[in-house]
Amino acid sequence: MSMNYSKTSALRRVRTIADYQFGAGAGEALFPDECEFGFSRTGRIRYVLIGGDRLATVRAGDGRLTLSFKGAHRLKAALNAPILRVVIDESVVEFVEKGKNAMAKHVTAADAEIRAGDEVLVVTPADDLVATGSAALSGEEMLAFNYGVAVNVRKGRDTS
Repeated sequence: MSMNYSKTSALRRVRTIADYQFGAGAGEALFPDECEFGFSRTGRIRYVLIGGDRLATVRAGDGRLTLSFKGAHRLKAALNAPILRVVIDESVVEFVEKGKNAMAKHVTAADAEIRAGDEVLVVTPADDLVATGSAALSGEEMLAFNYGVAVNVRKGRDTS
């Protein structure tokens, strides 16, 4: 445990970040009480773990969360569709789940609230989680554009 945080205050902090970033209630759904923490040399929270598996990383640059596939799965269960979701065509699922970026021309639906830079969930038309990553475009742009990267995939189902 870091000198700067008790487990309770670390948990409260990451839950607050998640609620801000993903919506009210996301923090508690994503980070149960049994979470553990990894800290940087300067004592800041870097990783949130459960049972030794990483759920999320706190980015040093802006303090926002990036999700592991396991973390994305927990978040998806807590959020009703279409929140934070980018739906891709079934024909490209096998590529995206291997960690390839999701291209705009393959996006069939997207949450209109998504902004470029947001952490998003890439799903099949049946709402099965395929990957997690960072939106390169807004939700509306993903549907309007016929070229370019829509989601920079960080973790796919087959890369976790």
